[in-house]
Amino acid sequence: MNKIIILAVFCASIIVPPAVAGAPTALAIHGGAGTISRDKLTPDREQAIRAALDRALDAGHAVLDAGGPALDAVAAAVVVLEDSPYFNAGKGAVFNADGVNELDSAIMDGSTRRAGAIAGVHRVRNPVQLARAVMEQSPHVMLVGDGAEAFASSIGMPLVEPSYFRTEERWQQLQDAKARTSARVALPRSYYFGTVGAVALDASGHIAAATSTGGMTNKRWGRVGDAPIIGAGTWADAGCGVSATGWGEFFIRLNVAADICARVAYRGDTLADAAGSVVMKRVPELGGDGGVIAMDAQGNIAMPFNTSGMYRAWIRPDGSRGTAVYADP
Repeated sequence: MNKIIILAVFCASIIVPPAVAGAPTALAIHGGAGTISRDKLTPDREQAIRAALDRALDAGHAVLDAGGPALDAVAAAVVVLEDSPYFNAGKGAVFNADGVNELDSAIMDGSTRRAGAIAGVHRVRNPVQLARAVMEQSPHVMLVGDGAEAFASSIGMPLVEPSYFRTEERWQQLQDAKARTSARVALPRSYYFGTVGAVALDASGHIAAATSTGGMTNKRWGRVGDAPIIGAGTWADAGCGVSATGWGEFFIRLNVAADICARVAYRGDTLADAAGSVVMKRVPELGGDGGVIAMDAQGNIAMPFNTSGMYRAWIRPDGSRGTAVYADP
């Protein structure tokens, strides 16, 4: 009898090692790069945006603090950002040339390399949730357009009316873009940007990343950027996770997210060196702009960007947290 009791205690100590319970966690989020101008960002708007970033941090961190997986944490954080009208994703998404919101998203679990993505949907309130459903409830990685929405209906995910996504600010932005195009005036570079994303490290040492976007203002022909492309705008593996924001065509051509993590895994670069080299050197060399949030297995966070600013926030393994907009210290 005593032997049985001793064996039971021994097995329990293996199943729940004390080190795991107190393992450090980390979370980083972004609300887009390149869309920020100091002269147009009023104090009230900046305060509202920072508050939205804090709510997203709180949602993701609550999952991690309860011992939940990184996958749940990034999804929770991105849902909050998708529900905010201040970011180009979900509720605040930009309009395409036909006056329609086309939404893209991706999510990836670094511990298993499972991934899901959707593109060109019009009636999915939280695209990141559909991307996750593609990963977990289908044999596919990416679904697009009407097929993605048919899949959503098939699993019981409710769809919303397209009018849910309309905001007057985005509508006026489209009108301005159309006028500039007709006059053959170059669009502001900010019209090519705007994405939300999150990267998390959980207490089990697993990393996940997620990204969501409305894409490019006045886009045509079903254009899809980097956000839902696994490896370009979203990536996670055992040692690194990245969510990108910027001019998607360049991030696709350079496979930015996966390249950063490959430099960490195969060259032994530090996360800061890997992310900085890709974002601050390789992307601009091709003529692109943007930024990333990146995290490694130790919870180190890198957030380089080569634009005027990037909405971002973080909670580090030591519990310190912050939000930022510009490159100011």
